[in-house]
Amino acid sequence: MLRFLITIFLLAGLVGGGVLYAPVWLNGQLDAPGPSTDAAVFSVEPGQSVRRVLTRLEEEGIITSELIARVSMRLEPRAFKAGEYEIPAAASMRQVFDILSTGRSRSYSVTIPEGLTSKQILVLLSEVPELTGSIETVPAEGSMLPDTYFIHRGDSRQALVERMQAALQETFWPLWEARQEGLPFTTPEEAITLASIVERETGIGRERPVVASVFINRLKEGWRLQADPTLVYFESDGLGKLGRGLKRSELDNDHPYNTYTRRGLPPGPIANVGKEALQAVLAPADTQYFYFVADGSGGHAFAETLKEHNANVKKWRAIEQGS
Repeated sequence: MLRFLITIFLLAGLVGGGVLYAPVWLNGQLDAPGPSTDAAVFSVEPGQSVRRVLTRLEEEGIITSELIARVSMRLEPRAFKAGEYEIPAAASMRQVFDILSTGRSRSYSVTIPEGLTSKQILVLLSEVPELTGSIETVPAEGSMLPDTYFIHRGDSRQALVERMQAALQETFWPLWEARQEGLPFTTPEEAITLASIVERETGIGRERPVVASVFINRLKEGWRLQADPTLVYFESDGLGKLGRGLKRSELDNDHPYNTYTRRGLPPGPIANVGKEALQAVLAPADTQYFYFVADGSGGHAFAETLKEHNANVKKWRAIEQGS
């Protein structure tokens, strides 16, 4: 009955003396507060017709009348874009149509922690329900920038990987151009490889330039890096964790990622690195440190000589044993 009366009213307004009044009335309906008392999330599915969208808007209590909405669409056609949208409480029909036609859909955040391997990142992305599709090929290690990314429901996992790869390039090159002179590596790939080792050795921001200086000092002197994370990367098949300590046999097993048996950098990155780790290796602290070990507080104790280092190790052993 309501639809019938509305139709009669609109027809009457468009004939006789009401031609000028009908648009005024219709605008008033479009701008009137909507029926919803709470904010709502509304999805426009790909390929869904405008008529079906209007029907659903009325069914879900977001607009008052599908019929009025359809009449307004005839006078001012709109195209609704697929996506998930946040509709404010009491939003008018005009506001709702503006939201659905602009394409500014609801966003979600995905945080990729620093120091994850590419395989770990793919596992994380596979568990994000708002993303779609699969990634056929594991991205090259160290090719993505860990950060917080904003996505929309229906975005593809592959597209997000490509965004992360582009973000790394945008972040890395200005740092590379401004790098310190005299660093013991010559290529961007080597810089990212060293940054990945620093990333896995410490999660404390202020320590990264100091940890970087230790490895840079060792490289300059031709020492072995002796970095456990490179062995873990190899032994875990790129998963970045073993769930246990390294075995003596693993320390002795010679392979390209064993920085105990081989000098120089491993053949490639062992993780994906953040901006701070990149900055640390391209602008390291000026130190004479060659050693570091855990200090029991979550950080590390640094030393210039083996004697100092052995004393720090002794302290750490005591902390480990609870004495």
